Amino acid sequence: MEDHRYVPELEGVLRSHMIKVPEIISQATGIRIFGKLIKSLAFTTDVAIIKNINANAIIAVYPFTPQPAITHAIMAVADVPVFCGVGGGITGGKRTLNIAQDAEFQGAMGVVVNAPTPNETIEGLKRIVDIPIVITVISEHTDFKARLKAGADIFNVSGGANTAAIVKLIRRDYPYVPIIATGGVTTDSISVTIEAGANAITYTPPAQSMLLRGLMEKYRSQWDEDE
Repeated sequence: MEDHRYVPELEGVLRSHMIKVPEIISQATGIRIFGKLIKSLAFTTDVAIIKNINANAIIAVYPFTPQPAITHAIMAVADVPVFCGVGGGITGGKRTLNIAQDAEFQGAMGVVVNAPTPNETIEGLKRIVDIPIVITVISEHTDFKARLKAGADIFNVSGGANTAAIVKLIRRDYPYVPIIATGGVTTDSISVTIEAGANAITYTPPAQSMLLRGLMEKYRSQWDEDE
């Protein structure tokens, strides 16, 4: 009997070794934004990886002052929606608002602000951008109600080993709030995070150096065999 749930998959020779997010992420409900369903987000600013990963979206957050030039470069190569980091920690106030507005003009699907972001900054963002505001959550002691009241649209939970517990806490009190969360590196940890209530999972791909190391080892092995 024909299985109508079968998903055909096509791959080219040159793209057959692209990075794939863990299949278990497909079990998440996803978050539908502007008609697009987002279940997986690659946590990277590496343009080569962005161009060669099958995640539904990119979450471009990095440990430096956000710069429009970086946002523009990422947007230029991404084939999928991009959520851009716009500060909120070291970078704040009017600068964060300006960077967020520029990101929206470049086509970003959402803007991401760091955990220390004051609610006043979230309120300011809500007044000037028409894309989702994602607030990063690192602790269960966060005042979730105040964040939502200020204008946050999505919680991005990044609580390390405590991530699933934080997700579960949020989901208990806010059953319909969109939640993105880090899923860890194993199938089990991702599954636990999804079961806790995460709608979408951020996945950190391997570094280019690790990928290149594996490729070079393969080439060396083939070279030795040829010799």
